[in-house]
Amino acid sequence: MLNIEKKAEGSNLEIALSGRLDTTTAPDLENEIKGNIDGVENLVFNLENLDYISSAGLRVLLSTQKIMNKQGSMVVKNCAEEIMEIFEVTGFSDILTIE
Repeated sequence: MLNIEKKAEGSNLEIALSGRLDTTTAPDLENEIKGNIDGVENLVFNLENLDYISSAGLRVLLSTQKIMNKQGSMVVKNCAEEIMEIFEVTGFSDILTIE
């Protein structure tokens, strides 16, 4: 199960994820992003309560990063150690801006 919380302020958007971002839940996140990313210049993913991310979840982050490269910046923050390890093993730590 994935819980998606959004906080929008002008051209800033923070998306807080909790639970599991996997094959089942990745399409939900993708739809949320597609519907809310127009005009966003600063996008922050708060992964403080994310327990798990699969390749499907990584794909959503990557496609979102590509969109944000054209219109602003994207930051991933508060990653748990397990999530950070996945980012490092997959090379995503080089692609994403992680705080």
